[in-house]
Amino acid sequence: MAEIDTIDRKILKHLQRDASLSLETLGEEVGLSRNACWRRVKALEDSGVITGRVALVAPLAIDLGLMVFMQVRTNQHDPDWAVRFSQATRAIPGILSVYRMTGDLDYLIRARVADMADYDRLYQQLIKRLPLSDVSASFVMEEIKDGTALPV
Repeated sequence: MAEIDTIDRKILKHLQRDASLSLETLGEEVGLSRNACWRRVKALEDSGVITGRVALVAPLAIDLGLMVFMQVRTNQHDPDWAVRFSQATRAIPGILSVYRMTGDLDYLIRARVADMADYDRLYQQLIKRLPLSDVSASFVMEEIKDGTALPV
């Protein structure tokens, strides 16, 4: 895709707030016809700027009220271990995000669980799959801001 212009940014801003907007409504919001708006959205999807459309679910509504950040350290830094770590974390449903970090941490994991017992089950699943040097956890007491929209 060519450079993202002002209209593309407006489209992205609106779709990040509500991906269920009709093309008619979205077009009105950004000053385009339905067809012109569809072409822009399609181009944003085809170029990989828009990577998907999802429904955001209230964690408490599905009994996943506890968010945990797991700080992982490992003594293994070979490519095979990294692939196994990636596969293991992708296979555990409660794990939402995994980041390879600089500094003292090797990886930071963000997960959603029902309670401490559920966290322990997730932890046990992870350590059964591959060796880890150290895993510590911090539990979220209050979510002040948790967004998904990028500043476009």
